[in-house]
Amino acid sequence: MPENAETRLAQHAATLAFERLPASAVNCAKVFITDTLSVGVAGSRVPEVQPLMSALGQSGDPSGRQSSGHFGGQPPVGLWGHGRQADPAQAILLNAYQVHCQEFDCLHEGAVLHAMATLLPVLVAQVQVSSALSMPTSGRAFIAAVAAGVDVACTLGLSANRGLRFFRPATSGGFGAVAALANLRGFSPEQTLSALGHQLAQTSGTMQGHTEGSVILPLQVGLNARAAWLSCALTEAGFPSLQQPITGKFGYLPLFEGDFEIEALLDELGVRWRVQELSHKPFASGRACHGGVEGLMALRAEHGFDAEDLVAVTVKGPLLINHLVNRPPLAQPSANYARLCMPYVLAKVLQHGEIDPTHYDVQALNDKRTFELAQKVKMVTDDNPDPNAFVPQTVTVELRDGTTLTKRLEQVLASPSRRLDKAARDRKFKRCWSLSATDMGCPQAMLDGLERFDELEDVGPLLGFCVAG
Repeated sequence: MPENAETRLAQHAATLAFERLPASAVNCAKVFITDTLSVGVAGSRVPEVQPLMSALGQSGDPSGRQSSGHFGGQPPVGLWGHGRQADPAQAILLNAYQVHCQEFDCLHEGAVLHAMATLLPVLVAQVQVSSALSMPTSGRAFIAAVAAGVDVACTLGLSANRGLRFFRPATSGGFGAVAALANLRGFSPEQTLSALGHQLAQTSGTMQGHTEGSVILPLQVGLNARAAWLSCALTEAGFPSLQQPITGKFGYLPLFEGDFEIEALLDELGVRWRVQELSHKPFASGRACHGGVEGLMALRAEHGFDAEDLVAVTVKGPLLINHLVNRPPLAQPSANYARLCMPYVLAKVLQHGEIDPTHYDVQALNDKRTFELAQKVKMVTDDNPDPNAFVPQTVTVELRDGTTLTKRLEQVLASPSRRLDKAARDRKFKRCWSLSATDMGCPQAMLDGLERFDELEDVGPLLGFCVAG
């Protein structure tokens, strides 16, 4: 293959082996596999899942029993948190939707994308299909595939010089899912390039869903994850593909990102491991809300004021966070609108001292007190020229007694420089596990297994717990 951006990405994705990963990257991969699985299980609770399952023709047995047999000639794949199974492509779409639908999944801040949301459901599906065919998948092979996929997705995201026009977790994330699956299936570099070409033909997802606060946003993640499965199937079937799906005249970067620089990032493949640069979401909201949440919680902890003492809250930060979550409060917002609305999120923090996934249930969304408090929150833009910057952020609180309190955050909690400790990660996992649509049982066995994930010769039985504990 001629050396260009797409062939270098394909080469990296196809040849990355577990042995090349430093221990720190392996540990981060395990941490974010764990987090993503739990968030996906929790996503089974949102009401939009039921019409999505119906649209996919995968609403399942009303009794809740797992289906048996094969779908379209392939073994079935579990629907996370439902105790049911579906054909692999449809299960991938639903599971990826569930990972992102509550805005609780990890992300790469610099690339502005949720790479794990798109790729992990694809890899879990591959493990379950392989297990049914008596072809076990080791934890080491799975981790290498995760690292490969995150590298490809984040390299594409980091290369962009413009702000978001297309929804990068879906678009770049889809290429990452292809890279991960190609690695796990043992594709050659040529096959991987072919699959990337097929992915371009299916890539979709704009920021209109984000602008409207619509559940179309996480649906786009699911659609591109499902497309990755088909992209690899087309390659295995020998269907002709493209040669320059990434940098060609109408390739991904020129068409979707417009202004980009990728060469220096390609030189970092195999040197910098992007899985080590992922950030958790300790708070159940868009990541762009996290600075406001952390700053407000810190000021309340330090100064002890109540919601009744408040005159106004101002969150100042880069253009990106204003673009993502600076939207007016509504008296009866949709759940997805509220998750991406700084005034709503901070109003709930003022009321409850935290923000929880249940704060987007119907009764919570219609809370008149939340709407009153949300109207006291505003956002302003600083002079940061970086269109993809999340920080710094400054939270200013004005109180009725004339006091003004300020908290500046250079890095937000759970970013790579301020990681969550294991106790906090385990609390989040258990909370997510408890929110499943069906009883998942005790989460400790799953946590223990994920802790030694790289030691397992067959991860299939453990990942099966995601269907129902």
